[in-house]
Amino acid sequence: MLLLTYIEDLEKELVKLKEYYLSHERPENKRDPKFFAFVKDNTEPVFETVDQWYEEALNFVKNRNVKVHPQQVESTEENIKLLLLHSYYVDVKRKRYMELHQSVIYVFDLLKNDIHNL
Repeated sequence: MLLLTYIEDLEKELVKLKEYYLSHERPENKRDPKFFAFVKDNTEPVFETVDQWYEEALNFVKNRNVKVHPQQVESTEENIKLLLLHSYYVDVKRKRYMELHQSVIYVFDLLKNDIHNL
């Protein structure tokens, strides 16, 4: 199923993002064009995957009797996009970052369980 592929891809990206967040300091100049280009190059493909995941996940939860609600899919999409930016800009406290990360993983796990229980 395509949704499962997107989830697995995004889970791999989340591991990389978390590692980056934990191993880097806040950039000296957030407005540096080189840094902006670096972030854009690294996040653009992931943003595209998030958008594709969102469409598939929303269709999946709307058309089936599953545990995940459409609002959870919307919140998760937003949280992934926040993680993408926070990972590079290192502009939130670690606790907040980990809460966002765990929230996304939780919804992914619920979706995977629903997919496997079909």
